[in-house]
Amino acid sequence: MEKTWNKLKAGLKAYCQDNGFKNVILGLSGGMDSALTAVLAADAFGGANVRAIMMKTKYTSALSLNIARDIATLNHLNYQEVDIDPLFEEESAFLRQAFGEEVKGIVLENLQARIRGQLLMAYSNQFGGLVLACGNKSEALTGYCTLYGDTCGGLMPIGNIYKTTVFELGKWRNMQGQVLPEEVISRAPSAELAFGQKDENALPPYPVLDALLKYLVDEGKNVAEISGFDRETVERVAKLVKSSAFKRKQMPQALEV
Repeated sequence: MEKTWNKLKAGLKAYCQDNGFKNVILGLSGGMDSALTAVLAADAFGGANVRAIMMKTKYTSALSLNIARDIATLNHLNYQEVDIDPLFEEESAFLRQAFGEEVKGIVLENLQARIRGQLLMAYSNQFGGLVLACGNKSEALTGYCTLYGDTCGGLMPIGNIYKTTVFELGKWRNMQGQVLPEEVISRAPSAELAFGQKDENALPPYPVLDALLKYLVDEGKNVAEISGFDRETVERVAKLVKSSAFKRKQMPQALEV
């Protein structure tokens, strides 16, 4: 874990230096991916040079708010909370009128992510700083992300790190000195774009998903060559990888590990 962390930190610093950035910007959601990205950035540049913005809605839990605040305090981040519900409600009403019918749930979910992406880019224009996309490799490979939303940014630092490894890195980094509240490691992952939403409602459990992705992508195996897993799950994951290729072509560069 130490080798991986140091490589990520060095890669982030080198990328920003090469592109003329001395500070970074990210959305801090209260989830593990943005938490780890924020800590990585704070290690690389110092917390004062990390602008972390919690863009809350009615779907944002009190736990997420508390986690984001704790991460900001532990890492001395330049932290701000912004309520994006007024923007979300206004744009939802506009779309309802434009469509001439009720807006689908997936549209409303993606709309929140895109409002957040828009705001992060606006902060970058206003104050400077490279926007970091906080997605991981598991999400990128399966398309569990929103184009022009949580994929907005100039770099995706943990984009080559599987979700299970994200948790391992977080636990390891905390052992060097607490930078993460325990709740962000133990909670069930959720995008919080709808009430009761959990990642595993849309994806297989991450240990299963990551194992399959390593076979399918890293080792180049086809569905028939993979054993020890439910065949339907293998086929489903393979289909997700194939159908989301267009998203990956538009994602920010991920750091090599």
